[in-house]
Amino acid sequence: MKKKNIITLVLLIATLGIKAQEAHVPYVQKSPNKIVVNTKISANLLAEIAQGKAYLVDVRTPEEYDKQHLKYAQNINIRSADFGTQVKKLGKDKKVYLYCHSGNRSGKATDSLQTLGYTHSYNIGGIDSLIKAGFPAQ
Repeated sequence: MKKKNIITLVLLIATLGIKAQEAHVPYVQKSPNKIVVNTKISANLLAEIAQGKAYLVDVRTPEEYDKQHLKYAQNINIRSADFGTQVKKLGKDKKVYLYCHSGNRSGKATDSLQTLGYTHSYNIGGIDSLIKAGFPAQ
């Protein structure tokens, strides 16, 4: 009886371990609209955003945004139920630069915006790499 319980427990733990690994698989962005930002590109993007020619969107949670975000960024949480409604407030005539913590959620957001007809939406990666490239944080 004990042996059977131990085997069942081992199988359960193995199954949960596999499920946990599946949950942490990084998202693979389908759209080719991804920009690897360096110092020079950072200056160009910032100028565009500061002049009102593009949007800068932080797709992290409001709690993450409140801790630290990039200057000029507005927060549209990709995990919120009204993400699509909030996105539709952005004009399709401007570029939309999206970022998150690591580039994973902003990749999903870029694909979502592409589906909604925002053909000039770009995943620019994670906040830490953007700050290192020269984006000012608040």
